[in-house]
Amino acid sequence: MIESGNIDNTHTKIDVICVHCRQVQTIILSKAGIEAYQKGVLIQDAFPELTAGQREMLISGTCDNCWKKFFGESE
Repeated sequence: MIESGNIDNTHTKIDVICVHCRQVQTIILSKAGIEAYQKGVLIQDAFPELTAGQREMLISGTCDNCWKKFFGESE
C-alpha cells in the first residue's frame, strides 16, 4: 500500500497494488475511519462507505477480479 496524499483535511488517497495481478487501485479513505481502524474497529464499521472489494483490497491486497477468480462469485 502506498499513500498518495491528502485530498483535504478529512480524506486521504492511497494506491494499493494487488499482490496477485499487480493492478493498482486508488482508494479514498476518511481520516476518521483510518483512526478508528487503527484503534481496532472492524473494517466494515470503520469504512462503511467502501465496497466489500475495496475493503478486501486493504485487508489482503487482493483485488476484486482476483478474488472472484480464486473463490468465484458471491451468492
